[in-house]
Amino acid sequence: MPTLEGVYRFLLTPRWLALHVVVLLVIPAFVFLGRWQFGRFEERSANSDRVTSNIEAAPVPLDRLAAPGQQVRQDDRFRTVTVAGTYDPSHALLVRRRPQAGMPGYYVLTPLVTGPGTAVIVNRGWVKAGATADTAPEVPPAPTGQVTVTGRLRPSETEESSGIRERSGLPAGQVLLINPAKIGEGLPYQLVGGYVELTEQQPKPAAAPEPVPAPDVGSGGGLNLAYGVQWWLFIGIAIAGWILLIRREVAERRAQESSGAVVAEEAETAAN
Repeated sequence: MPTLEGVYRFLLTPRWLALHVVVLLVIPAFVFLGRWQFGRFEERSANSDRVTSNIEAAPVPLDRLAAPGQQVRQDDRFRTVTVAGTYDPSHALLVRRRPQAGMPGYYVLTPLVTGPGTAVIVNRGWVKAGATADTAPEVPPAPTGQVTVTGRLRPSETEESSGIRERSGLPAGQVLLINPAKIGEGLPYQLVGGYVELTEQQPKPAAAPEPVPAPDVGSGGGLNLAYGVQWWLFIGIAIAGWILLIRREVAERRAQESSGAVVAEEAETAAN
């Protein structure tokens, strides 16, 4: 009768030692991946809650959250603000590569002068691209006179935050990023370190660019939670599979030993 030690001696063979190493490496890797996904879930859920809260908050005057030369805080993104002033169409810009509803197009930026030497960039909305890459899009003119703008406050765009790579050689009056620090170079007024994404305007213009849709808050990291649970389930599967392989190997070895004992006994009986 083989001893327990003898039955499991195969676990120390090179093939099985390699399997043990794989399992011991896989388990902490799955733990790390699960923890990372749970961290992303918490981060995205917090971001989703913040954005939802900001969107639903009552409008406040722009100067309560940001002033010319002051950067808009990330915690204030998508807060609804109001600001009054007059548009300066002589320094209007188009933002390239801004698709909307599956169509290529541009955002229309126009500085809104809010006082002597101060202004804020307003994203008045979206216009579709021209017939060709060289054709200028049709842009409804900015209203004249005093206007009151209501919109979502947005921080300045950067390459890191937007994923858009800045480059030179663009047509005159066009930019790739909504970056007031760069846009404001050479302007006769100081800009707020962010911009307002227009949602409403008084008085209402006869024609205007299409509004930019509200941000998609999404599921708040629900997929990350599911992925985290999935990685940790893989830990159980890896351990269960490892144990199953060992039990199967033990069963096969015992069956072989029993079969060998029977054959030996039959041979001994026949010899006698």
